[in-house]
Amino acid sequence: MLNNKKVVVVLPAYNAALTLEKTYLEIPMDVVDEVVLVDDASKDDTVGVGRKLGIRHIIRHDANKGYGGNQKSCYNKALELGADIVIMVHPDYQYTPKLILAMSSIIANDVYPVVLGSRILGKGALKGGMPLYKYIFNRFLTLSQNVLIGQKLSEYHTGYRAFSADVLRNIKYMANSDDFIFDNEMISQIFMKGYDIAEVTCPTKYFEEASSINFKRSSVYGLGVLRVSLQHRLQKWGWIKAKIY
Repeated sequence: MLNNKKVVVVLPAYNAALTLEKTYLEIPMDVVDEVVLVDDASKDDTVGVGRKLGIRHIIRHDANKGYGGNQKSCYNKALELGADIVIMVHPDYQYTPKLILAMSSIIANDVYPVVLGSRILGKGALKGGMPLYKYIFNRFLTLSQNVLIGQKLSEYHTGYRAFSADVLRNIKYMANSDDFIFDNEMISQIFMKGYDIAEVTCPTKYFEEASSINFKRSSVYGLGVLRVSLQHRLQKWGWIKAKIY
């Protein structure tokens, strides 16, 4: 616990058997109260590895629900466990859990209600092996989002996020997509509710076992990001009433 606040780490997993142990062993268990592993119908032994590691809360989807659908199960379970702070870390070991203490401390001390681990602050992304086309794609999308949403984040596309439980209870994340665009819809909802978001510099690692989406899926994702950002702007102007807000 931090400041008497319960900290729950959620791991949305898909085919993470080769990287789950590395991720789990870096979680600072002296401050983390519970770990939740949600396996999205993996084709490998992700659940078996989780059990060997002693993870108490394991949920396995019988059918693949998608990245967003996985996170919905993660957050629902964390809130059910009475979390005050929820940290989402991808178990593919692209992000180090060693920042969990720093990120959750910001929330536990009521500095910010949401914290993102940014690969773009500093030189973490390219230094960690992010492909150049993905870096350029990230920069273009983030610029467009900042303009349309009216914010100034360094990136919207990180898979390392910490939330106050109050934020999760006050946004309609269950109305979001079950696909990758879930992350951006969630940030849009958070800003729409008037919450502020902090960022911390996060190193990242790109390697063969780490999860990634191909160029075609990236292009579909990019169009979805622009749609969400435009929707946010139109909602702010009162021109539409989107179901996610």
